[in-house]
Amino acid sequence: MKEIRIEENDAGQRLDKFLTKALPLLPQSLLYKSIRCKRIKCNGKRCEISTRLQTGDILSLYLNDEFFIPQKEKSFLSVPAALEILYEDENLLLVDKKPGLVVHEDAADTKDTLIARIQHYLYETGAYNPDQENSFAPALCNRIDRNTGGIVLAAKNAATLRVLNEKIKNREIKKQYLCIVHGKMEKPSGTLRAWLYKDSSANQVQIFDHPVPEGRTILTRYRVLGQQGRFSLLEVDLLTGRTHQIRAHFAHIGHPLLGDTKYGRYKEDKKLGYYFQALYSYRVTFAFQGNAEHLEYLTGKSFQAKKVPFQEDFAAGKII
Repeated sequence: MKEIRIEENDAGQRLDKFLTKALPLLPQSLLYKSIRCKRIKCNGKRCEISTRLQTGDILSLYLNDEFFIPQKEKSFLSVPAALEILYEDENLLLVDKKPGLVVHEDAADTKDTLIARIQHYLYETGAYNPDQENSFAPALCNRIDRNTGGIVLAAKNAATLRVLNEKIKNREIKKQYLCIVHGKMEKPSGTLRAWLYKDSSANQVQIFDHPVPEGRTILTRYRVLGQQGRFSLLEVDLLTGRTHQIRAHFAHIGHPLLGDTKYGRYKEDKKLGYYFQALYSYRVTFAFQGNAEHLEYLTGKSFQAKKVPFQEDFAAGKII
């Protein structure tokens, strides 16, 4: 028999969800059977699959040793801990991700990911030790495509992850983007409306000017910051957040992003040295409306990337 004490980062989870993460070697069928047959107890008593765990609860597990991992793997130690940190406190990190770095392991099983670097950094600073956690690991709250740069939020604890995920869902965390597009915009600012259909098998989207089956409305607001030669520098607000929205929407209206390999004019753009789309999530604002619990101190704060390479190239007249 082994015991697990429920810590702060584990609290609030359903028993079955917690055990799925804490005991990944335990088959689901055996997990549910063990709960029914009282081989898994909470505070010495029978518990249910839906039991909500509380800090300090003791789980007694009458299971074979083969289902317990002796020591948790620290695969993140094999990648660099190098990060460009814009802000950090006891609850979260804001990191400036550079184009070319994937945020999570992908189909190619890439090990050097943003989340692995963050976990390595937090391990080195003493903010994270997987051997002291039952089910939680520092996690990203938002994602950015491999070839897009910009600000990514990472939660250091479960409570922060829960609150930030809810705030992002409710659109109470505002993200602004910079991008360079082909051509001169007809208006200095505006809000574009269309419908987006996602083809998951091809990891590509299509944009329509009218409603389509399974299509979702998209709203993209922009402001022209500058125009030189064949290109324009834009600031973009996503009023809806859909897959590849900025890239596909501007391509649809005849203004594809510089360097975009999927929706743009890549063969032409790479002659300018742009092998990634000129798109950057450069500013994040915590525009909390409701209760933000322990993150209330972030309300109204805004953080901005220190350097956007293509913006500097544009200002220097290198993109014309």
